[in-house]
Amino acid sequence: MVRKYEIIGLDARQVFDSRGNPTIECTVNVGKGAGSARVPSGASTGKHEAIELRDGGKEYNGKGVSKAIANINKIIAPQLIGMDVRGQEEIDKILIELDGTPNKSRLGANATTAVSLACCRAAANAKQIGLYHHIGSISHEWEFKVPVPFFNIINGGVHSGSKLAVQEFMLAPKTKSFAKAMEVGVEVYHELGEMLKKKYGKSATNVGDEGGFAPPISKTEEAIKLILKAVKASGHEDEAYLSLDVAASEIFKKGKYHIDGKALSADGLLKFYEKLIQNYPIMNIEDPFYEEDFKEFAKMTDAMDIQVTGDDIFVTNVERIKHGIQVRACNALLLKVNQIGTLTEAIQAAKMAQQSDYRIMVSHRSGETSDPFIADLAVGIGAEQIKSGAPCRSERLAKYNRLLEIEREGVSYVGWFQ
Repeated sequence: MVRKYEIIGLDARQVFDSRGNPTIECTVNVGKGAGSARVPSGASTGKHEAIELRDGGKEYNGKGVSKAIANINKIIAPQLIGMDVRGQEEIDKILIELDGTPNKSRLGANATTAVSLACCRAAANAKQIGLYHHIGSISHEWEFKVPVPFFNIINGGVHSGSKLAVQEFMLAPKTKSFAKAMEVGVEVYHELGEMLKKKYGKSATNVGDEGGFAPPISKTEEAIKLILKAVKASGHEDEAYLSLDVAASEIFKKGKYHIDGKALSADGLLKFYEKLIQNYPIMNIEDPFYEEDFKEFAKMTDAMDIQVTGDDIFVTNVERIKHGIQVRACNALLLKVNQIGTLTEAIQAAKMAQQSDYRIMVSHRSGETSDPFIADLAVGIGAEQIKSGAPCRSERLAKYNRLLEIEREGVSYVGWFQ
C-alpha cells in the first residue's frame, strides 16, 4: 500500500525560461498529490554560485539541459523513490551527497534546485496547505509576512542594451499594504513609460530582461531623476524610496570601477555613493563593490545609514555569509535558491543572516519562469523584501499576483517603512 506522503515518481523535462533558453521542470508524485517546480537562470552571476549544468555543443547555442535532466531521471530519482516527501532536510542531504562537489557541478545546481523545490511543493499539496505554510513548518521560527516589493523599473548593465552601468534602478513603495504598493509601482511605471516615450520616442519604452525600461541614457543620476519625476507626476511623492543594484563586479576592470564614463577607485566609488545618498531618497544599494572586497562592503555599511545588500559577495552560501557577518560587511542578504542549489541550504543561509539582524530580500533571476515559488518562500521565511522585476511581463507578475493572493488570505504586510 502506498503511503500518503511517499514519493512514488519523479520526472524532469525541458521547458523554456523568459529569455527563450532551455530550463528544467521537475514533477514529484506522492501517494496523495504531486508538485512541480521550474528553475530560473541568472545573467549577472557571482563567481562562487553553484554551477548550472548545460550541454554545450550547437543545440540551443550550448544551453541545452539534457544532461541535467538525465541526472535527475537516472541518478536522483532512484534514490528518492519511497522517501517521505515531508523530509526536506533529508531529501536535500541526499542531493548534496549524490553531487559530492562544493558547487553542485556534477549533477548541476539546476537539477538539484528543480528536485528540491518540486519536493517542497509536492509535500505542501499532499498536506493540502499553502506552500508558504509548509515552508514555515520546515523553517520553524518565522512569522508569516508579506514582503515589500522592489520594482526594477529601469534596467541597465547586463539586463539591457543601454550604456547605463548600474544594473537595476528600483522603486520601493512606502505603503501600508502590498495591494497599495502594487498600485504605486504600477502607476509610477506607466507614468515613467509615457515620459520616456515623449522624451526619447517609442523605442525608449522597450523593456529589458526584468521588465524595466531600457532608455538610451548613460548616467546614473539621469535615470534617478527620471524616476523621481515620474513619482511626483503620478502623485506618489511621499510613497516611494529608491534602491540600486550596482552589480559592481560587472563594472570592475583592472582594479577600477567603470561608471558614468569614469574609472573610479574604491574610495572614489564610495564618495560617488555618498553624493547620491545625500541628494536622493535611496534606501538600499546592492552589491556596491567587487564580490571579493569584503573590506569595502564593511566600510560602506559602517559609514552610511542605509541598507547595504549582498548578492554576488554572498551567493546564498552559509560560509561566505558567516565571513561577512564577522567583518560586518552588509546588513541585508539577497536570497536566491538556485545560487546554492537546495531549499534547505537557502533556509540555513536565511536563518544565519536573520540571527545577525540582517534583512532578507528574496530575489528572482533575470531568466525567469512563470513559477511563483519565491513569493511563497519570502512569506514562509518572514523575509522583509522581495524583488521580481518591474510590474511588467507575466513571469515577473506571477510572483506579485501570488503575494496579492496571500495578503487577501489575511497575512499581514511587513510595512517596515512606516
